[in-house]
Amino acid sequence: MGETVMPLWRALVWLRVVTLLFALGGVLVHRAQYEREWLGWVVFGVMTVWTAFTVYCYSRESGRRTSVVVADVLLTAGLLLACWFVHDRTYMLSSAPTVVTVWAPGCVVAAAVLHGRGPGMLAGAIVAGMSWLIRGRFDTDIARDTVLLVGVGFVLGLASSVARRSAERLHRALQAEAATRERERLARSIHDGVLQVLARVRRRGRELGGETAELAELAGEQEIALRALVSSQPPESTVDGEVDLRPQLQLLATPRFQVSAPATQVLLPAHTAAELCALTREALSNVDEHAGGAARAWVLVEDLGEEVVVSIRDDGPGIPDGRITAAEAEGRMGIAQSIRGRVQDLHGTLALHTGAGEGTEWEVRVPRQTTKGGRR
Repeated sequence: MGETVMPLWRALVWLRVVTLLFALGGVLVHRAQYEREWLGWVVFGVMTVWTAFTVYCYSRESGRRTSVVVADVLLTAGLLLACWFVHDRTYMLSSAPTVVTVWAPGCVVAAAVLHGRGPGMLAGAIVAGMSWLIRGRFDTDIARDTVLLVGVGFVLGLASSVARRSAERLHRALQAEAATRERERLARSIHDGVLQVLARVRRRGRELGGETAELAELAGEQEIALRALVSSQPPESTVDGEVDLRPQLQLLATPRFQVSAPATQVLLPAHTAAELCALTREALSNVDEHAGGAARAWVLVEDLGEEVVVSIRDDGPGIPDGRITAAEAEGRMGIAQSIRGRVQDLHGTLALHTGAGEGTEWEVRVPRQTTKGGRR
């Protein structure tokens, strides 16, 4: 996304050149008032060399590094400090410009464009603090310069951050649009071929009966799964790396397993959504293995704002008392690791409701604030 803030870097390059020329004019006009004119030219020479170096770096993607910006801020502060030895005390107490003059804010702009408003404001505060130090006073002029320097860091930092986020959103939107078009193309192709064949096999198998009916049932399950796949929305991430939980769970739907989800997106961090989908798949696998081939299951997703709840319920025979503990003792860790372990990693809670002849229901609650790094 470096191209997003390219105009800001180009503006900084021109700012550096223009302010260097302005500084040159200041030196030519005020050099007779310098206590050490030779040192003033040395300071200006360093400014010229550093300007050429930063113009080279900031004009290239590879040169826009934190190390260069930090060096820029430190060198600017050092040159401002050197002005203490260029000018005498009377000159410093006046409002006459130093050798560095308006060249100094260039490092503030660089910090803001590269890292945002925080580092930009910090760089502005450093430059303003050094100006206050060499002037030896804090008056209206110094206060004004401080506000301007910190303000430049804030405004340009905010602008660069917003530009990057907007470019990221646009990039993701274009990716989603391309994925949707490709999915629609594949869906048409699949509908015209594979789905029609599966539907024909299912109908013909039921008509023939016997072992063919079993094949027809399998074909029907694959038809439903394939229809769910081609009709579900592609996973879409936000700038913060969140994805919609619903499409991932809806792919688990079969003739025996139903998935119900809200009409609106259920956004969670990608890792959290993947873990919830994995534990749901494990719970449904347990239904297949332990509840019998005729058992049905229902998956319900609820978005309660502060937390997301996923419930998996089946109409099987239920889990006898002590069966889970016995399975763990036998080394069968499906529930302990695939379900309980995942819920613990997500800082959620897990409730099991079961009994002989009552079916089984898992209720998983994941707090949204912990999934977002501990904050809402």
